[in-house]
Amino acid sequence: MTDFFQDKRVLVTGVCGTVGRELVRQLLQRYQAAELVGLDNNESELFFLEQEYIDFPNSTFFLADVRDRDKLCRKMRGIDIVFHTAAFKHVILCERSPFEAVQTNINGVQNLIYAACECGVKRAIFTSSDKAVNPTNVMGTSKLMGERLMTAANSNDRDKGPLFASTRFGNVLGSRGSVIPIFREQIRKGGPVTLTDPEMTRFIMSIQEASRLVIDSAVLARGGEVFVTKMPVIRIKDLAEVMIQELSPGYGHDPKKISIEEIGTKPGEKLYEELMTLEETRRTLELPGYFAVSPAFSSLYREIDYTYPEVVGLGVDKPYNSANEDPLTRDRLRDFLSGNRLLDKDPGEVFIPEKRYWGDEKLQRQEDG
Repeated sequence: MTDFFQDKRVLVTGVCGTVGRELVRQLLQRYQAAELVGLDNNESELFFLEQEYIDFPNSTFFLADVRDRDKLCRKMRGIDIVFHTAAFKHVILCERSPFEAVQTNINGVQNLIYAACECGVKRAIFTSSDKAVNPTNVMGTSKLMGERLMTAANSNDRDKGPLFASTRFGNVLGSRGSVIPIFREQIRKGGPVTLTDPEMTRFIMSIQEASRLVIDSAVLARGGEVFVTKMPVIRIKDLAEVMIQELSPGYGHDPKKISIEEIGTKPGEKLYEELMTLEETRRTLELPGYFAVSPAFSSLYREIDYTYPEVVGLGVDKPYNSANEDPLTRDRLRDFLSGNRLLDKDPGEVFIPEKRYWGDEKLQRQEDG
């Protein structure tokens, strides 16, 4: 699979986000994509990201917003594969500003579909969320609409246009806005650690694993389906208690003196997470690392064969949600956190460029090479 991208030109939206940034790293360093184009509207972060990949002349980064359809069209010319990770993801902020969420998370997806069709892109993968399943908030609803737009675009194509698909996964531990940085800071200050509800469960995965599975789905996709990533489940209370035990001594605190304070759930927040509905179970194939949910409606103009290598089973007995799965034991949770460096005192590696450049150096290397 690693050679799949070696002759491909790849575009990633939202490259300054957690998953987008990791996609860039893997596509350039592990999968050796022929060319990578990165888009984001975060000027400062994009500047530093470009400095980080100064030694990759096959990478270019541009200021762009998915709300700008014309800009997407210009940047997609000659592109083979698109990974769409740009989105508004914070539940509370989307609740406060639903119009903005619609503009980016729904209209942005439609703009991407239009640009992909106009530019002859071969494959486009949309990164969705567990919150798209039976959504109870604006963010989840907008992600569900993104999935449906991708499936409909694939169904409505009559000219052998792009293949559109989605991949759906849960919490990426350590990502921006995740609970781990919050717990870490609360522990550093000596507590209390705030917990919404002791019965809350969540699907989890590492940043590296999330990005790798998104990349895999681009290879596996047949068109219109939603890939649901298999993930372990944890209790948030267990996460808080393991982090208190492991991190407190490093910050000079006695774990026994750091309390846990229950503050109640946030508006629109679920006690458990869902990655598949009951209706979806009957049209699902189980693969080693995924569930592949085929579209509810067949393609209008072509017949699609939804067969994959290494199919484990046909159909699923019950909806895939965190309430139906056994959570990790605290020992296994500790191993997961440790193995992914999430218990390091400072797990984030902030890139500080050792030199500055203004773009001409990379262009010169391209001309010389």
